Amino acid sequence: MARRTQAQRTDATTGRLVCAARELFGGKGYADTSIDAIAAAAGVTKGAAYHHFGGKVALFRAAFIREQQEVAAKLERAAVEEGGGWVSLRRGCHAFLECCKDRRFRQIVLLDAQSVLGWEAVREMEYAHVLRVLLEGLRAAVEAGDVVDGNLAQRAQLLFGALCEGGMLLARSADPAADLSRLADETDRLLRAFKV
Repeated sequence: MARRTQAQRTDATTGRLVCAARELFGGKGYADTSIDAIAAAAGVTKGAAYHHFGGKVALFRAAFIREQQEVAAKLERAAVEEGGGWVSLRRGCHAFLECCKDRRFRQIVLLDAQSVLGWEAVREMEYAHVLRVLLEGLRAAVEAGDVVDGNLAQRAQLLFGALCEGGMLLARSADPAADLSRLADETDRLLRAFKV
């Protein structure tokens, strides 16, 4: 068996830490999760956690980025499955709302991120992932002739804001399935305002 390189060992350790951080931050929230608990769940020492991330905020940031990457990938897959245009944009928005049913996603992305990382840092990371995908979806819908051209960056931000608020409603819902259906209908109404 080949011996792992230092880079491979580092990747394995940071991967375990991020995985543990996502589970714990997503389940208990930032305030009720300690770096000790994350290190223990990852099977590493507290010193290793500090060595690789420097602290709890950096671990949270890594967990947040991983959530953004996964959701952006889901939105991209949903858009590809629909073949482009307005239908793909609509499906991507519905996919985002589906993600909001996940407790981990809601806790990390919707509830804790802005207070832990700050609005500007969160928005910068969202631009690199989910907002980027929404903006690409709007551009594709314009190119397909399905959406009226305009300030697409502003539209993407407004749409994203509406989706996040929808996610917060789902987080507090007594009947997420029924509310998801209603929110998907409301999202469709909003998207129709962009249509040609």
